Amino acid sequence: MKFLDLAKRRCTIRSFIEQPIEKEKLDYILEVGRVAPTACNKQPQRIIVVQKPDNIIKIQKAYKTFGSQCVMIICRDTRDALIRPFDNKCSGDLDIGIITDHMMLAAREVGIGSVMVGLFDPQIIKSEFAIPDYIEPTALLILGYPKNGFLEANRHTMERKALNETIMLEGYSESLSIK
Repeated sequence: MKFLDLAKRRCTIRSFIEQPIEKEKLDYILEVGRVAPTACNKQPQRIIVVQKPDNIIKIQKAYKTFGSQCVMIICRDTRDALIRPFDNKCSGDLDIGIITDHMMLAAREVGIGSVMVGLFDPQIIKSEFAIPDYIEPTALLILGYPKNGFLEANRHTMERKALNETIMLEGYSESLSIK
């Protein structure tokens, strides 16, 4: 499958059936995340794979899990990120975004649905999973088999802005049409 086709087939899933993800598929998704690029190859990701029902309940204290049998707590080690010297911007959140995106695409490739969540209480996650201070829970990647299937790949013609509404050549321009 061409990459653009895979990217168009990936969609957010917020309802899962009660079926565990096979070890081979989970290992594949994690391997794709492992090889994802990070700034200066710092690899700040620390991923906690949660599948036991008691631990899923712990995550639900911080955010809903939509019936998923597998949630990855995507953390970053604050000791391993690249810091941009010009303004002290940390690359860690970008790295976690790239890693998580790679894993979402890998999940879709093998028929697993996903939703990446950033709007959760990290203090609850830190407390429930005894995460040290230098490890920052950054995203939840909720995975599973979709209850209602996947969305149509052709939805992007209606749901996404046209390229000319988001792309500028050779410099910033306010003349893009905003709707």
